[in-house]
Amino acid sequence: MAENQKKIEEKEDNIYKPEKKEKELKVSMIKEKKKIDLFDILNYLIFIVIALIVIIPIWKVVVDSFNQVGVYQFKLLPTKFTLDGYKVIFGTKQLYRPFVNSIITTFAGTFAGLAVSTLGGYVLSQEELKGRSILAYFLLFTMIFSGGMIPEYLVMKKLHLVDSMWVLVVKHAVNVYNIILMKNFFEGIPKSLHEAARIDGCSTMGIFLRIVLPLSKAALASIGLMYAVTVWNDYSTVKIYITDPNQVNFQYKLRNMVMDGDTPTTSYNVSQSTLYNAGIVMAILPFMVLYPFLQKYFVQGVNIGAVKE
Repeated sequence: MAENQKKIEEKEDNIYKPEKKEKELKVSMIKEKKKIDLFDILNYLIFIVIALIVIIPIWKVVVDSFNQVGVYQFKLLPTKFTLDGYKVIFGTKQLYRPFVNSIITTFAGTFAGLAVSTLGGYVLSQEELKGRSILAYFLLFTMIFSGGMIPEYLVMKKLHLVDSMWVLVVKHAVNVYNIILMKNFFEGIPKSLHEAARIDGCSTMGIFLRIVLPLSKAALASIGLMYAVTVWNDYSTVKIYITDPNQVNFQYKLRNMVMDGDTPTTSYNVSQSTLYNAGIVMAILPFMVLYPFLQKYFVQGVNIGAVKE
């Protein structure tokens, strides 16, 4: 009888005192959160170390770009503050044209890369496409084997892209890795949305433009950022294909300036080390400013596109 009475009281507590049960549940959840195991501590330590490894070199470059002392030293702040390195860069008119070239090729290359990646990924994501597997394997083959530098140069020469800044756009327009990322992302979009759009009379291209692309903002932002960084930082392509000084990009001209002494610096009291570090900061500054605004989309897009259930 006593046990039955106890069970009845417990049932009454559950029925008439939900607030009590809810409070107990919250207390238990708080206790569980407070428990930090060894694995969590190791994760925190590892990520702190990785963050320091990434941040310290960047911070040193920034500090040295404002430091008038040209000898090697590690300081958290400049020993003798100066802006002469940046004055040299901003005052060099030979950098204006390459900077404009870099902006044009970066925007054009990003647009071309996104167009090819999205269209290619959308085509490969269509299950009813005949020969889809063969086409996918052919693209994967190009990731492992390539024709080499000389055949590539001959192709660019036949396309009249030698000594033209547009070689940067064409060369990076097709990236198989990004096409595969977009393919996996598109395959994650529910097929019911495609079917509903077809019932409403929407064409395949209409589905792509009105349904697929609006749902792919995260993937577009992440892949677009990768294309932009690739085109902006490309130095080797300019060195191989371009000899016209009016067609070179900002990275190539800046490298020649700070490494080869391509511009006079006698009017400024600046060391070569200060100028070198100021050039590095100017080269990475656009994406240092841009990346924090796209970080959320970048991480989300890569995770969704790279992992397929």
